[in-house]
Amino acid sequence: MDITSLLSSNIAAFALASLLIELTPGPNMSWLAMLAASEGRLAGLKAVAGIGLGLALGGAVAAFGVGELIQASDLAYEVLRWAGIGFLLYLAYDGWREPTGDGVGQSARNFWRGLMANLLNPKAYIFYISVLPAFIDPKGDPMHQTWVLTAVYVAIATGVHLALVIATGTLQPVLSVPSRARIVRRVMSVLLAGVALWFAISTAR
Repeated sequence: MDITSLLSSNIAAFALASLLIELTPGPNMSWLAMLAASEGRLAGLKAVAGIGLGLALGGAVAAFGVGELIQASDLAYEVLRWAGIGFLLYLAYDGWREPTGDGVGQSARNFWRGLMANLLNPKAYIFYISVLPAFIDPKGDPMHQTWVLTAVYVAIATGVHLALVIATGTLQPVLSVPSRARIVRRVMSVLLAGVALWFAISTAR
């Protein structure tokens, strides 16, 4: 097998692994489902854009070795982990309370929330420095392959998130009645708080 075929095989295997990982329910999917169902597809799409940028920046950070420093330092890891947990709890609280402000402003803020939630996710950095390198062919240029695999992962994650937003966004017209919207929003907020708890347990060292 020549080097080109080997690289293609590695990318295909990595793409499959990334898809399986992204299909596993996690903080991003829980928050996006709550957002799209309660605020509509536009809010969800802006959040997807923020998440995608956050994942891309996380990959860039890991590629330059910062991810390894976070993994090696217990203090840095714990600070990042608890900041992420706190941010998820804030999103749950924000979903529980009555929405304020105009829809355009709210949906714009969702971009930054998606970005921050992923920049504060230590599991994303661990993925880039533990899972991704396993698919790099030592015969090729490691940095080039890292960028390619990062792009593949971000593309797959974004595709999964877009599908979720489009699917759950269909519920938004049904939730136009304020009483229904409040119930669904608060149920999903409780679920998101549960995800934050799961995140705290699963990322503990």
